[in-house]
Amino acid sequence: MYKDTKIFAFYLPQFHPIPENDLWWGKGFTEWRNVIKSQPRFRGHYQPHLPEQLGFYDLRLLQTHRLQAKLATENGIYGFCYYHYWFNEKLLLEQPLELVLDNPDIGLPFILCWANENWSRRWDGKDQEVLIAQDYSEYKPVEHIAYLSQFFLDKRYEKIDNKPILVIYRSNQIKELAKVIDIWEQECKKIGFDGIYVISVSTSNSDDDRAFACGVKKIIDFQPSKNHPQKALSKTFVKYIFKEVLSQNLSMKITRIYPSVEFAKVFNYKNLVRDKMSEKKDGRYIPCVMPSWDNSARRRTDSTVIQNSDPQIFSKWLLDSINRAPILTNGSKYVFINAWNEWAEGCHLEPDLQNGSVFLETVKEVMAKDV
Repeated sequence: MYKDTKIFAFYLPQFHPIPENDLWWGKGFTEWRNVIKSQPRFRGHYQPHLPEQLGFYDLRLLQTHRLQAKLATENGIYGFCYYHYWFNEKLLLEQPLELVLDNPDIGLPFILCWANENWSRRWDGKDQEVLIAQDYSEYKPVEHIAYLSQFFLDKRYEKIDNKPILVIYRSNQIKELAKVIDIWEQECKKIGFDGIYVISVSTSNSDDDRAFACGVKKIIDFQPSKNHPQKALSKTFVKYIFKEVLSQNLSMKITRIYPSVEFAKVFNYKNLVRDKMSEKKDGRYIPCVMPSWDNSARRRTDSTVIQNSDPQIFSKWLLDSINRAPILTNGSKYVFINAWNEWAEGCHLEPDLQNGSVFLETVKEVMAKDV
């Protein structure tokens, strides 16, 4: 068994209504609204992704968190990496994590990932319309750590060398990153730690060298990556769509559903995994895998579809990632999975109606292998 490996799954706390989403998206909005309205866009397109075992849950309910933790633990997931939304002391979607904090019987280890982006209307293609901005000129790192300290001090919170782990999603957006990390370090020492262990996420426009120079310890090779070398299958896909239009005389219907020929970029999951497994990453990087990806539930146009119906390919990728993951100073290897419950991005380990729990069980099988 891979006793030294800790699998963390990214966790989205969007599945409960909040006043801000009521205002921005309509009364009672949760991520489920995007999920259930999604429809297939081409023959063989797997949509919508609908939950099986846990159903359309509400993250305000304690029982939901207990069931999720049990399901994760039973299938080889070591812990969750919860997205944390902090906008200069303004919190969003904090209730699920605070509920977990208040109930230590939910024994699953966890860490936080500060999702430090602007919130915009990119879900409906309006990236420029900012709903709430991340203003770093007003950012107060001392106050931020003061809030985070309640989580850091929890015995379930993952630490390395007596330093709580904090993941930053967009470290490149923090101009005074080195200064901010230094303040975090000093504030963590004040509450009894030996500092803070900052991990960044490698994205399409991240500056990894700068992140390391500013004090970031490791970088997660997040997936899917826009730096992925494989070309989209969009041209073939577009020809296929228009062939369908002509053969079935569906021009009016297709025009309504597909207002742009660029409505989707389709990638081959098997080829993506092949390319990722051939990449050479040094020990500064923590591997990340995904079971699949399809954000067409969120985007009418310009969506990315990376379908996967073969858990064996996912298994090979996960196994390869474990074997190449660096051993950290606490003697552990870390591998991240995107994601536990990104339902509107077709990226989830939680069981669904089409695949059941096959991808979650794959994690369990890999972690149980004799080594």
